[in-house]
Amino acid sequence: MNILVIEDELKTARALIKLIETVRPGSRIDGPLQRVSSAVDFLSSHPSPDLIFMDIQLADGLSFEIFEKIKVEAPVIFCTAFDEYALKAFKANGVDYILKPFSEETIKAAFAKLEKIGSALGAHSVPTSLITQLLQANQPKAEKQSFLVFKSGSYKTVPIPDIAYFFIRNEQTTLITFEGEMFGIDQSLEETANQLGDKSFFKLNRQYLIAFKAVKEVEHYFARKLFIKLTVQTEEKLLVGKDKTTAFLQWLEER
Repeated sequence: MNILVIEDELKTARALIKLIETVRPGSRIDGPLQRVSSAVDFLSSHPSPDLIFMDIQLADGLSFEIFEKIKVEAPVIFCTAFDEYALKAFKANGVDYILKPFSEETIKAAFAKLEKIGSALGAHSVPTSLITQLLQANQPKAEKQSFLVFKSGSYKTVPIPDIAYFFIRNEQTTLITFEGEMFGIDQSLEETANQLGDKSFFKLNRQYLIAFKAVKEVEHYFARKLFIKLTVQTEEKLLVGKDKTTAFLQWLEER
């Protein structure tokens, strides 16, 4: 299989290529191409690849410009760090995507979809209105500075830098500070993760969202999992499943 990677962040591209090589050994991988112009030149002068992994935002513009300049015959999977909720309309319009940071499972799912629907995958013409909607939805929001909590009859604010991790306790999202204080908050773990972004916090699973500053050690565990030790105590052993190990290590490296 001939695969083309169009991605302007070299570290991200290397991680993606490594995962592709793991999931589809023996594939020929071209790229990464970092610019709209270089992608147009390559696709104009080479046989069509079997699949393209394409970032949305490239060094010299949006990758959608490629489709305006040339006809792209290959199926396309867009790679993006855009908010998952902003991409719902994207998916509804038949455009497939995978979210950064990548994992082995997301790459496997991409190939599974390719095998199922073939050349229909991706989008050869993306409506301008959809692009505008996506970009507007992904505009940076005011950075959250703290969480308002209630305990012992009074309210207080907990600054985000003071938070070691969030977890689900008795079906409620609970935050733990570096001092060991515990407070319940009235929102889901998913909502909390979306508010904080992926720079300082990582969602290990459905139960835990941890701060980068709280990570003390990372050890290899059985079945290709990782065992995470924090600087503060947790109620259970923190494990990263094999489908998230690459994404987690990439997150640690990029901080």
